[in-house]
Amino acid sequence: MRPTLREYVASSSQTRSIMTGQGWGYLFGALGAVLFSMKAIFVKLAYQPVDGLAANQIDAITLMAMRLGFSMPVYLAIFVLALRARKISGDDLPKANHMFLAGLLGVLGYYVCAFLDIEGLKYVTAQLERLLLFTYPVFVLMMSVVFLGYRPKLLSVLAILLGYSGILLIFANGDIATGENLWLGTAMILTCAVAFAAFQLLAKPLITRLGSTVFTCCAMFSAGTIIFIHLIVQTAITGETQFSDLPGRIWMLGIVLAVVSTLIPSFLVNIAINRIGAQATATLGLLSPVATVFFAIVWLGEPFGIYDAIGTAMTLLGIGFYSWYSRREQTPSQVTPPNKPAALHK
Repeated sequence: MRPTLREYVASSSQTRSIMTGQGWGYLFGALGAVLFSMKAIFVKLAYQPVDGLAANQIDAITLMAMRLGFSMPVYLAIFVLALRARKISGDDLPKANHMFLAGLLGVLGYYVCAFLDIEGLKYVTAQLERLLLFTYPVFVLMMSVVFLGYRPKLLSVLAILLGYSGILLIFANGDIATGENLWLGTAMILTCAVAFAAFQLLAKPLITRLGSTVFTCCAMFSAGTIIFIHLIVQTAITGETQFSDLPGRIWMLGIVLAVVSTLIPSFLVNIAINRIGAQATATLGLLSPVATVFFAIVWLGEPFGIYDAIGTAMTLLGIGFYSWYSRREQTPSQVTPPNKPAALHK
């Protein structure tokens, strides 16, 4: 039986609406991944010797305080609105113990991880930092094997080997793995990746209970509190603070870190997840290392030789395939969680 003209028009309109919504979802997800990747670029710009500052003179905790200081009020407002929306709709309010646990995890994910990452960027290139962090799902797998008894598939193991072979190639012959304190920076970034993997595994049940918005706000507020306590204690011990002597350029980079690489992409990623799903949004995360490579070359003048290109391609292909395959298998341990709490994506 042929559809009537009215049914055909309605069906076509609905299809266009869905396709348009999905199109915007992919666009928002891609843009969110690119903006998140800019964090390493802005941090490296802050470490550059200019305006009376020597190379790497500004410390990591100052950049973290600026990033959270400018973004925390927004997350606090979002938290209040989220609770108000639940109350109006008649839904149960989040339990205090769940929010407390989310806060503790926030200290791990948004304070410990962020400190190791930003401090490690003093010693490694932005490109190498992004590739090392990109391998964090491998550490999620290792923890699942050790603590949850998960048995990885052969394809997963082969994909991981391919990914790390690319990194080994870069360390052996590449131009982006150079510097006096290369191994110190590498150790910091890998430790950050391990800690973030633990954060992901532990955060999954709490995100289910609280919702991603409330969880992220609790985690960010808790991490911001610890960051400012760290800054106050450090100032009391040293008797000096960097904020009084910072040039305007560093303040601008702090605002950009908070707005462009934290707030805006966190909203874009959440919109993308709602429109196209967590798996498709996570797949778009492959754009993050590619964007870092591009901006590191254009804005920072970092090298990028043939071995760097081959190694980067191997790492993206291996870890990308592993992440996709793990989500496709839907393992009981959820080896790769469906989505990252938005604000940290490194």
